[in-house]
Amino acid sequence: MRGQRSLLLGPARLCLRLLLLLGYRRRCPPLLRGLVQRWRYGKVCLRSLLYNSFGGSDTAVDAAFEPIYWLVDNVIRWFGVGRNDIATVSICKKCIYPKPARTHHCSICNRCVLKMDHHCPWLNNCVGHYNHRYFFSFCFFMTLGCVYCSYGSWDLFREAYAAIETYHQTPPPTFSFRERITHKSLVYLWFLCSSVALALGALTVWHAVLISRGETSIERHINKKERRRLQAKGRVFRNPYNYGCLDNWKVFLGVDTGRHWLTRVLLPSSHLPHGNGMSWEPPPWVAAHSASVMAV
Repeated sequence: MRGQRSLLLGPARLCLRLLLLLGYRRRCPPLLRGLVQRWRYGKVCLRSLLYNSFGGSDTAVDAAFEPIYWLVDNVIRWFGVGRNDIATVSICKKCIYPKPARTHHCSICNRCVLKMDHHCPWLNNCVGHYNHRYFFSFCFFMTLGCVYCSYGSWDLFREAYAAIETYHQTPPPTFSFRERITHKSLVYLWFLCSSVALALGALTVWHAVLISRGETSIERHINKKERRRLQAKGRVFRNPYNYGCLDNWKVFLGVDTGRHWLTRVLLPSSHLPHGNGMSWEPPPWVAAHSASVMAV
């Protein structure tokens, strides 16, 4: 099939190149130019229709290694997992290593991350089990700081903006170079803080909703698909890591007692999160919720 197509496209491609060399754009009639354009458009459409993303080398290698993945999966489950007492869900096809629940492989960091939420390009690191609380605290307090700067500098912004509007009046105002720089800096500061507050505030609200539901960003998509699949079968999906809104926040922030809201939330704290990221047993003060389906 490919040989016949190359035999047909070869002479036509040669004719087109000769026309280009002869400067057909200046001397050829509009009809011929239209035919050339339609030929190029048809060639692009043909290549788009014949393109197959599953025909690449990566897909072929993954398909060839599937028996090896199956063998490693079963061998590790038989020998290694039972001895370590780690509740694994599957075997990572990239690391060839047991993958616990809520663990996902990051293609950028090239490693498995416990309770992976997402890979943050601004941090150049993955947000997972041990730094999820720090990431949310950074977003939350950064948003509060930007809102405070925007609100506090509103009067200065209005005065600076009004002064900039008078720069092109006749006669021009007698502002010094330092005053002009100050006006422009105040306007830039207000717009920067306001835009960051809106963008980062939306991200903070989104993560707050996920935390209230006991989900990560990746689990949000997985649970959504699983909920639709079970709904089609007349069943109800229940997230086994959802202990209720208040208990989810206590588990996320590491709040065990009442004073921890001050010492671990409002004040800087380096305490570790609940659990080790391998198994997900709820804390003793959280009522266990039975779930028929696990979100992994």
